[in-house]
Amino acid sequence: MATPPATEPDPLAYFAVADGVTDPGRHRPLLDALPADVEQLVSVVQGLMVHVFWAERYGLELTEDRKQEVNLRTVARILDRVNELDDRPLDVARPPDRRVVGNCRDHTVLLCAMLRVRGVPARARCGFGAYFLPDHFEDHWVCEYWNADQQRWVLVDAQLDGLQQGALAITFDTLDVPRDQFVVGGLAWQRCRSGDADPDSFGIFDMKGIEFVLGDLVRDVLALNAVELLPWDPWGLMAPFGSPVPDEDLPLLDRLAQLSVAVGEPGGDEEWRRLRELYLADPRLNTPPDRRA
Repeated sequence: MATPPATEPDPLAYFAVADGVTDPGRHRPLLDALPADVEQLVSVVQGLMVHVFWAERYGLELTEDRKQEVNLRTVARILDRVNELDDRPLDVARPPDRRVVGNCRDHTVLLCAMLRVRGVPARARCGFGAYFLPDHFEDHWVCEYWNADQQRWVLVDAQLDGLQQGALAITFDTLDVPRDQFVVGGLAWQRCRSGDADPDSFGIFDMKGIEFVLGDLVRDVLALNAVELLPWDPWGLMAPFGSPVPDEDLPLLDRLAQLSVAVGEPGGDEEWRRLRELYLADPRLNTPPDRRA
């Protein structure tokens, strides 16, 4: 499928193309064979992948080599590894030891690819989950897809299977995550900048603070331009961890936050177009080819 034009004015058309990171390559026929239902696709993803930090809950003791599977950047490479481990059809759930080791970003991009190949607009969102630890917003990725029947963008957490939902005592529908349960990077930035939230409540492990929030803001902006970085990729406007955010960058970052929050709301198409214009115009946001391969 052709790459969308750089100035594509329609976000629904733009996010209905499985390109870049989400291009399944030679594996497209495997995705074409899958069901179209979002719930079923989420189940397929969960049957193919195990989260690196949850592996022990599934009885796995991962070797260092297996842990490195989280560095598989593209869906094509993830599916290569899926077939190396178990070459049955993708809708056959693998035992945990034959699932690809990934993380929340990998669950997300795999679901995005499955939706995009059937023409369903879908995009990755980078931000923070409020449902992992009390009084804490955990670094996390989810999928946002266009529900044509309801005419709205819907958040889906493709990582949380039954085991994880039980362990976390999840009370909401993970196929329609409430916006107060997943805070996109831009909204976290706005809350921290306004003083409504403590930047140290956002992060993962001992990594936290406004610089960490900045990283998720930029990654979310890139994902909204169909560039799905690895969670540890540094680039451009992201301040080195432990370094202050440059004052001269604040007006642009505030604008990016405003636009990136609005694109998921009703009538957010124009904000997406403005966000895309900023992305295309600023070399600190444009991502080099090696971040797409």
